[in-house]
Amino acid sequence: MPRFAANLTMLFNEVPFFERFALAKTGGFKAVEFLFPYAFNVQDIKSALDNNALKLVLHNLPAGNWDAGERGIACLPDRVDEFRAGVAIAIEYATILEVPQLNCLAGKAPVDSDPKVLHDTFVANLQYAANELKKAELKLLIEPINTFDIPGFYLSKTEQGIAILDAVGADNAFLQYDIYHAQRMEGELGNIIQRHLNRIAHIQLADNPGRNEPGTGEINYEYLFGLLDRLGYEGYIGCEYKPLKSTETGLGWMSQYEQE
Repeated sequence: MPRFAANLTMLFNEVPFFERFALAKTGGFKAVEFLFPYAFNVQDIKSALDNNALKLVLHNLPAGNWDAGERGIACLPDRVDEFRAGVAIAIEYATILEVPQLNCLAGKAPVDSDPKVLHDTFVANLQYAANELKKAELKLLIEPINTFDIPGFYLSKTEQGIAILDAVGADNAFLQYDIYHAQRMEGELGNIIQRHLNRIAHIQLADNPGRNEPGTGEINYEYLFGLLDRLGYEGYIGCEYKPLKSTETGLGWMSQYEQE
């Protein structure tokens, strides 16, 4: 039986952040995820989780100036000091919020940048982050993201991510597999999941086209959920989609899956 986590950054985004926790609980979720906690007091977030009996299963490392269009800094050679400082901040939040894993966004490759420099910077930053996170008993994740939604994003395909993880060589570093991004970039969802499930620690979903809830597009989620059950996937599946109409009606697809 799949276990779903509400992505509070995208679901319920019509209401203030701290009101979303109660809405997630009312919607039947036992777990949540979001992009970043850093704009909020960590104790306030902890209280919102505890008051609604919710488990936080994922958030990201700091990713640069998000409002200005940055989507991560981990591959950028001139931002290494900032990246390392962000790792320390993320661990502080993760420890209090009891989140088991942190996702690292690679960032967008600057025009005319040297591919080897980007690769080596990304790998070195991930090695540093994995080592620091291991001290705190945390997993480090990396996420391929499609280059239609984010042109120039450095990490865009599963096999590239696996090769990066091999180069990092850390036993607490894994892939975050976003089904929506993977469908846009490569397809072959079932085969890729079967081939690499032992390297995947977290999964996210949205349908395509539109990035709306399951059942609104071309992806056969009933098949994929069944496949994940048969393969013994024990992690959460983050619901990182934009409700086609309202959030409430957009949760109808989940009613057939009882949450533990």
